[in-house]
Amino acid sequence: MPLRIFNNLYSSVAQNRLEINNRNLGDVIGRVASGDREVNGADKAVSELLRSDARTLRQSARNLNDGISLINVAEGGLNEQSSILIRIREVLTEADGALGQTERDTLQLEINTLRDEFNRIASSTEFNGQKLLNGALASSVSAGNHVVVVVGLDSEASGQIDLNEIVNLDSADTATLDLDGLSVASFQDAIDGLSKVDNALTKISSARASIGATLNRFTRALNNLNVSIENLTAASATIKDADFAEEVADLTRQQLLVQSSSAMVGQANLIPEGVLLLLQQ
Repeated sequence: MPLRIFNNLYSSVAQNRLEINNRNLGDVIGRVASGDREVNGADKAVSELLRSDARTLRQSARNLNDGISLINVAEGGLNEQSSILIRIREVLTEADGALGQTERDTLQLEINTLRDEFNRIASSTEFNGQKLLNGALASSVSAGNHVVVVVGLDSEASGQIDLNEIVNLDSADTATLDLDGLSVASFQDAIDGLSKVDNALTKISSARASIGATLNRFTRALNNLNVSIENLTAASATIKDADFAEEVADLTRQQLLVQSSSAMVGQANLIPEGVLLLLQQ
């Protein structure tokens, strides 16, 4: 009777230990396979919040890249307009007092053509459907129509860049720049036109300077966002991701424990036979 009790107790302990070790082994295999370690509720909440922030900042980075592309398109349009003004200035300078009417008519035709192209660029330059040089980026536009680039985690003003406020680009057409009346009908008309073109060039250059400064700001903001994304991702991974070196070592340990537990179960079955042999002797 005591022998049976001892044998049953030993067998039960060995079986329980085998089940526990098998369960632990399964948990370790799951962590190695998934790459995730077991975390409590608080750690999981923190990890998910960090991951959410990182994903939000990735979208902000995409917004900034779109903003950089928008700025580059606007700069390209202003650059072509600047080249047109330089050519118009050259034509006006050419219209001195020694020209005949035929020559003046030819020069006027070129000015008119360049002026039409200048206006076409002002009205057609756009990015993703957003007009850029027709006054849509002026600060005088109603707040609801401002072009705003979201670069933060929330709706706070510090996480937004309002292009209308920082660029403040008025319409870049000939009417706004007082270039509609350019004429080479006489030498004096050409001289008067030169001052208008010079004023227009000054305004275009000022707009390009503002565009360039905004591009530099976007580039710095994008660099800062990329650093933040990297750090948030690393922090989330520290909490959530499994340590493979540790988990592989634990896997080896659990495998050995399962093997030893299996041996214990087998040994429990051999104990009665050994005792009977001893009694028979």
